[in-house]
This record gives sequence, structure tokens and C-alpha cells, in this order.
Amino acid sequence: MSHVLHRSLTHTYPTAVAGDGPYLIDRDGRRYLDASGGAAVSCLGHSDQEVIEAVRQQIGTLAYAHTSFFTTEVMEELADFLIARAPAGLESVYFVSGGSEAVETALKLARQYFVEIGQPGRKHVIARRQSYHGNTLGALAAGGNAWRRQQFQPLLIDVSHVSPCYAYREQQAGESDEHFTTRLAQELETEILRLGADQVMAFVAEPVVGATLGAVPAVPGYFRKIREVCDRHGVLLILDEVMCGMGRTGSLFAAEQEGITADLITIAKGLGAGYQPIGATLLSGRIRDAIAQGSGFFQHGHTYIGHATACAAALAVQKAVEQRGLLDRVNQLGDSLQAKLVERLGQHPHVGNIRGRGLFRGIELVADRESKTPFAPELKLHARFKKRAMELGLLCYPMGGTLDGQRGDHILLAPPFILDDSHLDEIVEKLSDTLDAVVASR
Repeated sequence: MSHVLHRSLTHTYPTAVAGDGPYLIDRDGRRYLDASGGAAVSCLGHSDQEVIEAVRQQIGTLAYAHTSFFTTEVMEELADFLIARAPAGLESVYFVSGGSEAVETALKLARQYFVEIGQPGRKHVIARRQSYHGNTLGALAAGGNAWRRQQFQPLLIDVSHVSPCYAYREQQAGESDEHFTTRLAQELETEILRLGADQVMAFVAEPVVGATLGAVPAVPGYFRKIREVCDRHGVLLILDEVMCGMGRTGSLFAAEQEGITADLITIAKGLGAGYQPIGATLLSGRIRDAIAQGSGFFQHGHTYIGHATACAAALAVQKAVEQRGLLDRVNQLGDSLQAKLVERLGQHPHVGNIRGRGLFRGIELVADRESKTPFAPELKLHARFKKRAMELGLLCYPMGGTLDGQRGDHILLAPPFILDDSHLDEIVEKLSDTLDAVVASR
């Protein structure tokens, strides 16, 4: 018996022993095309020699120095790199070990900012239903994933949740994009006023919703209206780009495609591409200055923040993405993948919607295409889909509870940026075969 507390205690996992570009290889020599990048992490695949060498060099020079004593050259260089390319107004970076820590950091920065400027009454957070922001208690409270929250609910802070910008399910028949986005912005404003405009500190949202909804982009204009509502009431806007950022949707920061900036942006996953655990929170100059001119100390920290080896890996990854022109490649591959998915599955009786941006794509499965009726939750279609896809040598990210935390199934795709057309064909072929097999056996 394994002494590892695995995610599932009733499942036997194959042992991964090697990586080869977009493939993972198990102990028996089976190859799996990683069409989800693990969890939207492995944007450069699993064997990038430039990144591996950068990690080796950093470990050989300085593996780690605690940030209460030192800064490091590589941490400073990575921060400079990110801020030079970040949306306007973001001027500082706080490095952590992953996405949940990044969201926790953003929430604490928001709270301390208001304490520093003399508005300690601001304590409420508003987020969206069917969002996911991480598994630490603050991040889990902000998230709107009912299944993940349920058993831990007594431990969570009270967070309000408004409607997601989920056009396939939430936009009414005949409703224009303008009316839909206005309605959602008004819903947020109503909730701010209900809680007390002088008591709300932040609104948290994913620019493209990842795990819980399956690559759902906002309707054009939505985030501009949300930004206006936040500004009108002095509420900070936190954009969670842990999954959709760092090039995944075709621009380095997903906010770029919305034409807005944020007060805080969280990143992780594709930042280090899995070569080292790393995440970060980017904050505006006004938040940094409020702390610097007030207490002068951010009351937060973890042992491994700013880890030198992790920063070296992330810097090598981000330089590779830029120098190899991979953002353009993401857009080209993303358009091609969307076209292939639509051609093969667009009229499938059990595919309701194919969506996303760049190499971040979602497929929503339905029992009935016309009525959008989901499959019965007890079928656990998403779990069966994952198992069958792995048997065919394909790794994807299926999830259940798409509609409300219980009903609905979707498949999330987030493959490496280094694919070629043959890999896209392999993904679509194996997805199609998996879907047919799973539906036939239900």
C-alpha cells in the first residue's frame, strides 16, 4: 500500500517516469498526450532543456535565501520582466508558491490597503457563482464552486456571489450582449449597495473562467462595465488569472483582451510551467504606496516566497514564451483547435457548446442539445470520460457540476503551447472516440 495520501484513496494511479514534449510516459512505457497541461500548467511541455538548464544553474549558484533577510537577483529580474509587460498601473509583485496562495495574498493586500488608508470598515468580498479561486480557506470562500465548498462551509468567511458572465446558460433568449452585460453589472452594483458601499473591499473574477465552468470567456464589454462599477464605489478589482493568464488565452495577461487593468492580478500555473512551484500577486502602485507610507510592512508571508530556484524557472519559461513567439502560436493553434473541434463535434447530439480563447477550450456535454438538458449527476459522466480518455492515451480535465455545483459536465483543454497540427488531430480524434464510448455505455 502506498504511504502517499493520494487525491483519491480508491484509485490506483499509473507512475509517471518521463516527459517528452507534450507527452507524459508511465512506467509501462505508455505515452499520454497532455491535452490539459496537467491543470493548465505545462505550457512548454515536459522536457524543455533551456528551462531545465536554468534551474540547474540557479541551484548550483543559490537555491534559496529567506526573504526576511535577502532579495535575490533572479527574483528582482523576474519582477522587472512581469511589470514591464503587465497592464497599466501594476507596479509590484509578491511571489508565492501557487495559485491559492496568490489569491490569499490578494485578499490580504486588499484588506490591509483599506486599513492603511483609514477605511477599516471595508471587509466584504464579492465574487461570482461557479468560479474557482483556490483551496485555501480565503480562496475557497471567494470561489463559487459549491461542491468544493460544501463540507468546509462552517470554516469559510461570508462572501457574496453574483451571476457569472456565462452566455450559454445565463444570457436570455433575444437578449443583446449590451443588455446582458448591463444586467450583470447592475447585479454587482445592487449587491455592493446591499452590503454597504463603504464596507465592500473587493470584487474577484476570472477573466476566462477555468475549472468550474470550462473556459468561459466574458461577453465583450462586460469587464469594462464591471470596472466602472468598482471604481464608482471605491471597490478593488481582483482578476484571478491563475489558470487563464501567462499566455494561455493568447495574450500574456488575459486582462489585455478585456481592455482594462486591475488593482490586483493573481498568476501561477503557466508562470513556471510546472518546472518549479510558483505563483504571484501583482499589485497597483497605489496599494503598494499606501502600505509603504503607512505601516511600511505587509503583514503576510510564507517560508518559500520569492524562492530563487522557482523564480529562475519562471524567468526562463517566460523568456522562452516571448523569444520563441509562442503567444502568436497560441492564437494560431487555438483557432485551429476550435475549428477542428467544431468540425468534428459541433453537431454532436451530446455537445452543447464549444468555447474558449487561445489554447484554453471547453466542451460542455448535454443529454439533449436542443433543450440544453444536462446528464444526470449520478452518471458521473465527467469521471468516466477522464478514465476512458486516459485508456486511449489522452489527458484532459473533465469536471462535473457545471451548472450549479451538481448538474452538468464539461471537458477543459489547456495543452502545451508547443503542439503541431498532428497533435491537434490526435486530441480531437481521441476526444471524439472517448465521447462516443462514454455516451454509448451510460
